Amino acid sequence: MKLHHPEMTLDLSGLLCPLPVLKARKALASLPKGAELVILATDPMAAIDMPHFCNEQGHMLLEQSKTGDTWHFRIKRHEL
Repeated sequence: MKLHHPEMTLDLSGLLCPLPVLKARKALASLPKGAELVILATDPMAAIDMPHFCNEQGHMLLEQSKTGDTWHFRIKRHEL
C-alpha cells in the first residue's frame, strides 16, 4: 500500500481572515493539478472559510479536523 504525502504543508497559525484563504489560494495555484496541500490555521473563521473556498474554487476538501486551537485542512487541488 502506497502512502500519499502532501506536496506542501502551510502553517498559517496566527493569521486572521482573510489571510488564510488568500495564502491557501496562492499555494494551490503553485502546485500541480491533483496535488494535496495541508493547511494549519488558528483563526476560528477558517473552519467556515476554507470549506467555502474549496467549494467555490472546485478544490476537494479531503479532511478538516481540530486539535486544540489549531485547525487542520487537507485540500486536493482541482484537476481541471
